[in-house]
Amino acid sequence: MSTDLRQRLAELVNGATTGTIGVGDALGGGSLRAMGLDSLGALRLIDAIDLEYGVEIDLGTEPGLDTLDAIARMVAARR
Repeated sequence: MSTDLRQRLAELVNGATTGTIGVGDALGGGSLRAMGLDSLGALRLIDAIDLEYGVEIDLGTEPGLDTLDAIARMVAARR
């Protein structure tokens, strides 16, 4: 997976959470929910990914989509 994709997704996470999750924190790995991704932030992130990449994901129902790397793998596979 590309570094550019990870970086841009981390920026989208930061925007979707209105700064609650910093870019560096998202890039560092770990559970986005544990870092503060709530349901509103998840909806914003889903919309941002769809707008940016044309990829529809569902953070609530697709298993294992709780880390930046898991999301990046999903986006890379679907675009």
